[in-house]
Amino acid sequence: MSERAAAAVPGSGAAARGQPLMSIGEVLAQLRVEFPDTTISKLRFLESEGLVEPQRTPAGYRKYSWDDVARLRFVLTAQRDQYLPLRVIREQLAAADRDGLAGLERSRPSLVAVGPDGVVPGRDGAGTVGESSDVRLGRAELLSRSGLGDSLLAELERMGLVVPQPSGWYDADALLVAEAVAGLAAYGLEPRHLRGYRTAADREVGLFAQLLAPLVRQNDPAARARAAEAARELVGLSQRLHAALVRVGLRGTVGR
Repeated sequence: MSERAAAAVPGSGAAARGQPLMSIGEVLAQLRVEFPDTTISKLRFLESEGLVEPQRTPAGYRKYSWDDVARLRFVLTAQRDQYLPLRVIREQLAAADRDGLAGLERSRPSLVAVGPDGVVPGRDGAGTVGESSDVRLGRAELLSRSGLGDSLLAELERMGLVVPQPSGWYDADALLVAEAVAGLAAYGLEPRHLRGYRTAADREVGLFAQLLAPLVRQNDPAARARAAEAARELVGLSQRLHAALVRVGLRGTVGR
């Protein structure tokens, strides 16, 4: 795959003709090695957004080239690692098409929204809304990986900051919360100081749920894919806004 995928990738369509073609299932198998949460609905959604244009057989079946796979890998990497919205990714791909850039397969998105300390919002996050449920941790493993004590974890559960699954397992989001709380506790913050986080998160959930409701109500896989994409972007924007507001508020304290 590497030799063929490393070929010049100015875009999909005519430039890809003559390459070996793959079905959507074969493409999914290729991408899931690096992006295990990718689905056929996700690939169809990215096509509907104009990010990739697979060829079609006379019967209407999609056929993807290695160039198409490179573009998809570029898009998925930008979403997973850099929380870039589709609008920005589309602009980058359009620039690559226009300028004849080569090797999207081997490159990484160049336009990244970062904070003043070089932090990429969302890079350490669990990913798209709903993806973290694939992670299953037992209580002992959660304690070990997060550095929390058992009594502190019990207090977080009582406050609703960490919520185990009905089966007793913990997902990736529970681990992220536990790690963050352990870090804050090292600075002297106690569970009672964290109630505001839960309250603020619940308010955002209610607000975002209203924004997503029109898409969620549609009984259409494409609409659900758009809802998941919108939720991912809302989470990323919320993280950026919160971090910026906290930095601004602390400038007077730290004198910067």
